[in-house]
Amino acid sequence: MTRFDENARSPWTPLHDVKTVELFPLNQRLDGSITLPGSKSLTNRALIISALANGDSMLTGMLKSDDTYWCIQALKRLGVQINVQGETTSIRGIGGQWKSSSLYIGAAGTLARFLLGALAISRSGNWEIEASQSMSKRPIEPLVGVLRELGATIHYLRREGFYPLSIHGNGLAGGTVRLSGQMSSQYISGLLIAAPYADTPVTITVQGNIVQHSYVFLTLHLMKTFGANVEYDQQLQTIIVQPTPYTCQDIDLEADASTACYFLALAALTKGRIRLNNLTASTTQPDLHMLTVFEKMGCTVTRGSSFIELEGVSQLKGGFQISMNEMSDQALTLAAIAPFADGPITITDVEHIRYHESDRIAVICEALTRLGIQVDEFEDGLTVYPGTPKPTLHPLSTYDDHRVAMSLSLIGTKVKGLRLNDPGCVAKTCPSYFQLLEQLGIQVHYQ
Repeated sequence: MTRFDENARSPWTPLHDVKTVELFPLNQRLDGSITLPGSKSLTNRALIISALANGDSMLTGMLKSDDTYWCIQALKRLGVQINVQGETTSIRGIGGQWKSSSLYIGAAGTLARFLLGALAISRSGNWEIEASQSMSKRPIEPLVGVLRELGATIHYLRREGFYPLSIHGNGLAGGTVRLSGQMSSQYISGLLIAAPYADTPVTITVQGNIVQHSYVFLTLHLMKTFGANVEYDQQLQTIIVQPTPYTCQDIDLEADASTACYFLALAALTKGRIRLNNLTASTTQPDLHMLTVFEKMGCTVTRGSSFIELEGVSQLKGGFQISMNEMSDQALTLAAIAPFADGPITITDVEHIRYHESDRIAVICEALTRLGIQVDEFEDGLTVYPGTPKPTLHPLSTYDDHRVAMSLSLIGTKVKGLRLNDPGCVAKTCPSYFQLLEQLGIQVHYQ
């Protein structure tokens, strides 16, 4: 069993003393509505860009998760004034004039990729950055390499290419760099967020296909909202950022589309109905492409002007293959509900999720196999065959991975006796996940 890194859990983590959860099937039809937490993807982008700007910005709808906590704590140690009051967060940006400090970033992948360039733009200062055990196993070299080309001074403190590392503030000169987006689009976003503070324009030539174009567009849109001067083609092969510092803004952050999909999947799986009160299909967050997948499986989706509603079906449809490249965070969600479809479902083009908090392809295949489901694993995906999952003698490991925990929990709403270790890992993106399930009538036992 994989042990979690206790140091990476923040005070915003619920379930600190809970070792396992057991979920129970619904004894009545799911028919409800929920208001979702804010977007993880937008929250840390907005916090760092607000801190880079000069002046006061206001964010509403911020997600209060482990990743957000570590981002706020790091920015505070760098000299940024941040005040969180309920749903409103005020940030007094300091234009990248950071205080020297040692920083801890937990397991926050966005922070790990977005903070490096933001620090490198400073003309002075020294920082040492340490990450969680899992984050320290995820490569950072592609981003460090291009930042060094632009003039950054970055040194690895232990293992070459990985956290922990140190940065000395030299500023960024600007120029043309090449960067692959095939492992993670966050490398591109990390460079983009810092680029307006370079001495001269930064031109990024993207090599190969980008994993999840939509998240780069999300970054570009937010940059432009804060006043950045950015030019790009729709294929994102070339992106040019002019030296134009950010201006402070008041921003209302969307609900998290990735989290939304678990509740949509819950309704799909249980022949229920769910309404999401604070998210619409017009979002640019890529995971809501899952709406078309649910429709393909026979569900009815209503795309309202201020809500999304899904109604499940007696028998989910399978018998198809789908590329999940642009919505790869939902590959495990689809894999978890696939055994209940009437035909096999093949998920492709997600090799990069092997390098997230866990090797997500291997982990979901192992879990489904333990539950008695036939699975074929291949390099960039898997095929899941119809079957009836059977609970295991011992709890399933979540591998300190929020996506694994939330996906496997869906099976527990159909199969009696499913138990999961370390449910607190959901705090990375949705600390209230199990409480929201309970609000919808799912019985959850905490041990």
